[in-house]
Amino acid sequence: MTLALPPRTAPATAAPSPAGLRATARIVARAAADGTTRLPVLDGDGPFALRRLRAHGGPARVCVVGAMSAPLGGDRLAIEVTAEAGSALHLTAAAATVALPGRTGRPAHYDVRLTVGEGARLDWLPEPLISAAGSDLRMTTTVELAATARLVLREEQVLGRSGEPTGALRSRLTVRRAGRTLLDQETAYGPGAPGWDTSAVLGGHRAVGQLLVVAPEFEDAPAEVRLLGATGDPPPRGRPAGDQRPDAQGVLAPLAGPGALATAVAPDGLRLRRLLDEAARGLGG
Repeated sequence: MTLALPPRTAPATAAPSPAGLRATARIVARAAADGTTRLPVLDGDGPFALRRLRAHGGPARVCVVGAMSAPLGGDRLAIEVTAEAGSALHLTAAAATVALPGRTGRPAHYDVRLTVGEGARLDWLPEPLISAAGSDLRMTTTVELAATARLVLREEQVLGRSGEPTGALRSRLTVRRAGRTLLDQETAYGPGAPGWDTSAVLGGHRAVGQLLVVAPEFEDAPAEVRLLGATGDPPPRGRPAGDQRPDAQGVLAPLAGPGALATAVAPDGLRLRRLLDEAARGLGG
């Protein structure tokens, strides 16, 4: 895969400094009287160019487009999204995010903060995060849900570009519903993270991801545990003919609350996406 990255030129709204770039993008979705969802705040900053997509009824749709190469070492980037009561918002990205080494030798920080009000729905479906060799990224995703809110959240992380080792990646996902913690997990991969590539963690895979779905109906009908990925397929190219281990695998399981979490590992991002799509179909789309 070849990635064409735009030049490192910050627009006037960003705040460059010797320590790196500072930028925050903000999106607010608001329910209108006619049943549609409006976007009173759509404020891109720094590397985040926000594009409103055509929506024929249903949720408002926004695509995040990278306006420059980021995050680089020393950058502090953030996206803040609020889906107000009764609104529906679907967020995607135009391309993968690539974490790159910077000149400062300091880690980059990328914070995603999502808030979903009563009766609102938010689909957060970005493209993969790629941890390039030599990079050091600390990423946090914090979600605040009202009791009747709905959330679909996908995370995909690819460790290293083609033919190169991974950078250092530390990620934390915290989800609170009605003020109580529903999910709080932290992962670390790459240099400085002991055992991350062992059979107890990734076992040589280079793509890891998850799909989280939270909805009130899971309180009465929890998701059923199921394995993801075929086990009888021929082995991938390069494996011995008698080796029938799956090249990608995952599991879908209910949470101790109204939600379900699918977690998967795979040799590459394409096969990871297939597993997460399989999990989405198992949860009704």
